Amino acid sequence: MKHIDLLISRYPVLQQCYKSIEEAKNVLIRTFETGGTLLLCGNGGSCGDAEHMSGELMKGFHKKRPLSSEQKEKLTQIDGELGNTLAETLQQPLRTICLMGMPALTTAFANDASYELACAQMTLAYACKNSTLFGISTSGNAKNVLAAAIVAKSIGAYTIGLTGVDGGKMNNMFDLIIKVPESETYKIQELHLPVYHAICLEVEEYFFSE
Repeated sequence: MKHIDLLISRYPVLQQCYKSIEEAKNVLIRTFETGGTLLLCGNGGSCGDAEHMSGELMKGFHKKRPLSSEQKEKLTQIDGELGNTLAETLQQPLRTICLMGMPALTTAFANDASYELACAQMTLAYACKNSTLFGISTSGNAKNVLAAAIVAKSIGAYTIGLTGVDGGKMNNMFDLIIKVPESETYKIQELHLPVYHAICLEVEEYFFSE
């Protein structure tokens, strides 16, 4: 059973989100296949979700993701002892950046310019046309997330929003929106976690089948 199908079987209320979740998975696969970077952002609990999702993609989640033989050989050629430790310990990542995970840059830009535009500044630095911005906002109205989306789209990057049933301003700003069918913040967040877990599992399965 596909991870998204399993998600729906466990959370039938998410049936209406099936197509958007499936498409989000496909976008992330395309992003990583073409050498793009996934940029994540959100505030409060959504910031925690952005960090959480990044953690699932940057290392082994459900799979072990060992390095290739070629990668291992290069490491051991540089240093026999430490290189061997690296070769046997490191795991293959899927390149992801949580924009909320750089407090020095965020607070510097907030102090010098604008907190609401800090994610936009980082998006300007990290995004390329093959990148995807994944914004999480329970209301769909988080100004810093919307600002980052505008910058991402100006560069040619794709934008995915994860939000609640209303969608807020994300409706007019993001290329794809996953709107879980809840309107209260904590209930929205309770559904966000299994949604992005299913997406991460599907993407990992695609790249690391063993």
